[in-house]
Amino acid sequence: MSAPPAVNDPGPPAAAWSGLVLAEVRMVYRDPSGLVVPLAVPLLLLVMFGLSGAGTQVPGTGGLTVLDLYGAPIALMVVLSSIGVINMPSFLATYRRTGVLKRLSVTPVHPSMVLLAQVVVSLAQTMLGVALALVIGRLAFGLAVPRDLPTAIGVLILATAALFALGLLVAAVSPTPGSSVAVGMVVFFGIGAAGGLFGPTDVLPDAVARVGEILPFGAGIQGLQAAWLDEPVPVRSVTGLLVTTLLTSVLSARLFRWT
Repeated sequence: MSAPPAVNDPGPPAAAWSGLVLAEVRMVYRDPSGLVVPLAVPLLLLVMFGLSGAGTQVPGTGGLTVLDLYGAPIALMVVLSSIGVINMPSFLATYRRTGVLKRLSVTPVHPSMVLLAQVVVSLAQTMLGVALALVIGRLAFGLAVPRDLPTAIGVLILATAALFALGLLVAAVSPTPGSSVAVGMVVFFGIGAAGGLFGPTDVLPDAVARVGEILPFGAGIQGLQAAWLDEPVPVRSVTGLLVTTLLTSVLSARLFRWT
């Protein structure tokens, strides 16, 4: 990644950081349509699972339902994936296209601060989406709390890191806001289809299913299912999330253009 011109300034005050974050919040507020997929679609999935199988127990799971073992993990991964690989890249591509990053490169406000502010706001959206899904699932359909809650939190953190790093790569290779949305949608549906978004992975070709298990969407689902079951998280899931985070971070750093 070619760095913007350096400036001999000790750096902007804390007020600049908070100002950038507030500006990112306003951008989201002014275009709430971007929240439809990460907030509304997971809730719709929970309602569908809840109405059709909230009381259906999965054999051999000690009382867990279809909603607990499949509906909730899928809904949570939709939140993480849509924000990470669709919403966040589109904002960053817009800033590059409109010259915001180029103009910031000659001020004390380094353009990387905009990237960090967008990540902070995206994390806030992610936490809101996860919280809404879990609370509504619990109150409306009796969603069970993961039996291994620390593991569930750890899986969510790893999956968020992997999907946000993947999103930065999408932003890096997308020259325009429109192309970033297009690429992000392809990535979202690609990893989702291979990871179980549209149905059990055992109906997929073996090669596709194996790849899907290590891609962020499928790896996240398997990790969350293990947390609900209080079983060890599959090594392939953890490995897939870590490798995705590392590999896409390196690639996005090398390919990202500020101007």
